[in-house]
Amino acid sequence: MIRLMDSCTQIKVVGKSGQISLGKRYAGKPLRAEYRADGVVVLTPVALVPEAQLWTLAEPHRTRIAEGMAWAALNPPAETDLDALLRRTRSRRRNSRAAR
Repeated sequence: MIRLMDSCTQIKVVGKSGQISLGKRYAGKPLRAEYRADGVVVLTPVALVPEAQLWTLAEPHRTRIAEGMAWAALNPPAETDLDALLRRTRSRRRNSRAAR
């Protein structure tokens, strides 16, 4: 028996090569196959995270990313006044030199 994770139940026949077709909906998608002792096979669609990006799921990075996304949702992008930014940068440089 194969349980699809939606409300549709179908009978599928396993071919001689041991394969079944789930249809185009699942084409190319990764699925976790759980084989239970009673013979039930449960297929669950999964998302794969590249190893190089696993750090984004660990703390404190996960929280920092969530905070940044929340900030971005509340602060829509705006055009930068480059002249004002340059003036502010020059002012900070002068102040840091004077403090030395």
